[in-house]
Amino acid sequence: MKLYMVSLGPGDYELITLKAFKALKNSDAICVPTKSADNSFTRSMTYRIVKKLMDEFEFDKPIIPMYTPMRFQKGDWQRQVDTILDSFKIYEKLSFVTLGDSAVYSTVYYLLDIIKQQNSSIYEHSEVIPGVTSFSHASAKVKKPLCIGDSSFIIRPLHKRKVPFTTVYMRPKIGMDTTLIKQKNSSFFTFENLNYKGENILDYKKDKVDKYMTLFIDFI
Repeated sequence: MKLYMVSLGPGDYELITLKAFKALKNSDAICVPTKSADNSFTRSMTYRIVKKLMDEFEFDKPIIPMYTPMRFQKGDWQRQVDTILDSFKIYEKLSFVTLGDSAVYSTVYYLLDIIKQQNSSIYEHSEVIPGVTSFSHASAKVKKPLCIGDSSFIIRPLHKRKVPFTTVYMRPKIGMDTTLIKQKNSSFFTFENLNYKGENILDYKKDKVDKYMTLFIDFI
């Protein structure tokens, strides 16, 4: 049993990651969101991306429609989770696809929170695959960096003025005392040497930086 939560990137199917592509190709079926109540895909960009990938790379998978109205209601997420759980009665490996990157304003974590409560086994056998964000793609289009040198950048929703926020701390100096970092939220992680030898993920703030490739995230 395996559930892949696959990020498709900002709309250009060529910007999907190799890891995401392999997950789709290795899945028995693909859960594709649609805004149409009749489960058609006429308005689904995610379907168009998946279809282009299957056509160009000559593989075919059953498509499971996931009606996804943009109402941000738990009942809608529960219906999608029910579809995923029911599909595991037929298939061993499933992919659920989402636009952009799963960590940024995505349905993925609403679904995973419910799955964690209702079927811990599927949650433990799930994997989130990140993707290219719309703003990193936009930056590349105009050849301008989002941050450079010692600058930083902020993502803010336009519909509200005061919102909770996640903070990412990067580019520390070896030997730095992390008491300078004031934890604002209840979920703080230290990441060292991600994807390299000696990768280490800690669910707390490490007291002192001893690896250059160290990243801190203070999650909402």
